[in-house]
Parts: sequence; structure tokens; C-alpha cells
Amino acid sequence: MLDLSTPQIMGILNLTPDSFFDGGRYGDLDLALRQVDQMLQEGAAIIDLGGMSSRPGAEFISVDEELQRVMPVVEAVRQAFPEAILSIDTVRATVARQAIEAGASIVNDISAGSVDPELWPTVAELQAPYVLMHMQGVPSTMQDRPEYADVNQEVVDFFIEKTAQLRELGVNDILLDVGFGFGKTVAHNYSLLKHLHQFRLLDAPLLVGLSRKSMVCKVLNVNPKQALNGTTALHMVALQQGASILRVHDVREARETIRLWQQLDQTS
Repeated sequence: MLDLSTPQIMGILNLTPDSFFDGGRYGDLDLALRQVDQMLQEGAAIIDLGGMSSRPGAEFISVDEELQRVMPVVEAVRQAFPEAILSIDTVRATVARQAIEAGASIVNDISAGSVDPELWPTVAELQAPYVLMHMQGVPSTMQDRPEYADVNQEVVDFFIEKTAQLRELGVNDILLDVGFGFGKTVAHNYSLLKHLHQFRLLDAPLLVGLSRKSMVCKVLNVNPKQALNGTTALHMVALQQGASILRVHDVREARETIRLWQQLDQTS
């Protein structure tokens, strides 16, 4: 479905009123479609739609509210841009199933199946590619006091265990996301980024989501609106460490970063 021999871009479309960077911006259907059009034109290969915020401190909303936010947009995007690859950012089997049946292709799950025990069997039944992300705790409490003896080893062990379980269920297309900012301190995040190449040994594509996150903001003492330059710098590091997909708010800048990385990588 998607050639990952060169890095690709997943454009973020938050359909939430409270996401940390663009909450409330795309609640209107016309604005959402306009943003999808722009991201596709700028080079996004995947559009990731989410109806529930996973920012630190966020609480879970009801399934019905999540469906009301995402389903009209999934259906409208599929009709307006039939060539687009859509990802549904959800922890719920019901939302995943309805989105896939409406034209989405990928399930992006921050919970690694821990919230809804029906999600993994649903993904297996639908034969949907699945993004497996590591998170310590849940969004409402994950940043209270995250602790690891060795963050890199613990995340590697987590992926080994979970990918084995997924494959036993019949989920064959798995992407790995180390979960920058999800139950990690700044030091944890940078350790994972510095050693990201180690995760390539797990023989699964790496999805990197660090766009405008606190690991940029806290180091540079800026807010998310001011964090594009820092995001771009870290995207280059992620590409050098073997990232296959960049999950981003700013597609054009990510595409330029990939192009520069390609030039550097191809130069003898």
C-alpha cells in the first residue's frame, strides 16, 4: 500500500477542541477538508485523523462523542480525496471498525491495546496495518512521574512482547512508535531519539511523532507555536536514525527535511 523504502509523511488532523497545538482548529468540516487538501499537496502520504486528545492530562471522552467527531470527516475525506491513505488515531475497536469500513486504512493506537481488549482482534479481523506505540500510564497521569531503569531497553522489551502477541493474533503489518512525550521525561525522550537506530533491529518500520512536543519546547523555552524550527532539527536526527514515517503538523517543512536528508544520504 505504501512504499517505505524512502521516508514518508503522516499529516496530523486533530478533530479535537483540546489538542496541545491545534485544538479546535479543524472542528468545522470545510476547514478540515481544506487542511487535508493542503497537506496532500505539500507531500503527505498519510492523513492521521483523531477525535480524542492524548495530550498530557487529557481525559477519555465517550465512544459516541469520538465517533461524532471523526466519522463525518473520514467519510468526507474519502469522498473528496479517494487517493489519500487515511489513518484513524483511536484506542477503541468500535471507532477503528467504523473508520476502516468508511475508508480508513491504518489504525494508530497510543494504548497498545490496553484500553479496549477488542481492538487487537478487530485490527486482525480487518487486516489493517497497525501502529504500536509505547506509553507509560495513561494520558491523564502519564507525565506525573515517569520512571525507567533503562528507557531504551524497556521500550525494546515492550515491542518484542507486544509484536509477538499481535502476530499470533494475525496482525502482520506493524509500525513501531516509541511514544515521544507519552510517559517520558525530556531526558527519556532524547535518549530514545539518540538510540532510535537500535529499534530497527526489530524489523518493523519506525514512526516518529515529535512534532512541536514538549521535548522541543522545554529545551528551547518556547511554546508549541514557536517549536517548528526545533521540530525540524529533530526530524533530521530521526531520519538519520532510521525513521520511516514522520508524523507532523507541518508537512511542507517535513518534506524539505526529507529531501535534504536524501541529498546528504546519497552523497559519497
